[in-house]
Amino acid sequence: MLLEILAIIAGFALLVWGADKFVSGASSIANNLGLPPMIIGLTIVGFGTSAPEVLVSTMAAIQGNSGLAIGNALGSNIANIGFILGCTALIAPLCVRSETLRREYPMLLAVCLGTLVLLLDGILGVSDGLILLVGLVAMLFAMVRISMRSLASDPMNAEIIAEMPETMSTGKAVFSFTLGLALLLFSSRILVWGAVNIATAYGVSDLVIGLTIVALGTSLPELAASIMSALKNEHDIAIGNVLGSNMYNLLAVLAMPGLIAPGAFDPMVLSRDMPVMIGLTLALFVMGYGFGSAGRINRFEGLLLILAFVGYQAVLFMQAKEVPVQAPTAYYQTAEQHYI
Repeated sequence: MLLEILAIIAGFALLVWGADKFVSGASSIANNLGLPPMIIGLTIVGFGTSAPEVLVSTMAAIQGNSGLAIGNALGSNIANIGFILGCTALIAPLCVRSETLRREYPMLLAVCLGTLVLLLDGILGVSDGLILLVGLVAMLFAMVRISMRSLASDPMNAEIIAEMPETMSTGKAVFSFTLGLALLLFSSRILVWGAVNIATAYGVSDLVIGLTIVALGTSLPELAASIMSALKNEHDIAIGNVLGSNMYNLLAVLAMPGLIAPGAFDPMVLSRDMPVMIGLTLALFVMGYGFGSAGRINRFEGLLLILAFVGYQAVLFMQAKEVPVQAPTAYYQTAEQHYI
């Protein structure tokens, strides 16, 4: 198991490094093309922090581990709100002033509920994946329109300008982008290999591995970005990283197993994981929206988010010990018959 553990550790490290190179290169290319910083921050940088989840889920789906891909998407969203935002609020209570973010809260909630509707039949198929990708395009269009309306007055604009990666020449930017993409591809492959082998050795489903180890590991870029932003008093960016990443995870990451390896998924996704994700999203909406005033997530609320995340992980651990894992293809074979 030593080789598998080393593969996971190296995979996580290279994912973080690759995501940083990918974001720096893409942001510099966009900046050299004259795009406004706020547009770059909400779209390119936001997608870049979700690039590890996208690549890991794609590799997992290609290798026939759709459970890991689905678990990675949902588990990352749960980790982003429960663990990352909870830890960030404990370090520095967060105050939301951006009107752009106030419009993104209901957008994220709508994406969560729309995803739930698509999954209610117990199958993640090609048509579901296409609908999610169409939703991704619509979400990007809506975010650009929202940010353009409040480009000058929104306080988050100044925060994004301060946090923009150092501008490179176009040649260096293309090299950084290409290097980052190559690192993401390689690291996601070895990470999935190590995670699947450990899951097989310990009799744990690939869904649970995706919801725990892989989800937390691929969320490392969001953790680093949110904590650093909070320490710099850039609260809107700290929360914006989570909101944007969660929408990308559902619309881009979850689309991959539907398009590449369509079929049924573990019923626990609907009875356990989706309710937790939607519940945490609602909690974030209530805490951070600020009905009639600036939204605020204090340390006590951050502690509650962390406790909810720890409790969820404990449930996963207990169920993994108590429930024997069914044959890996059992529910996929049923799905294929139904899907065909």
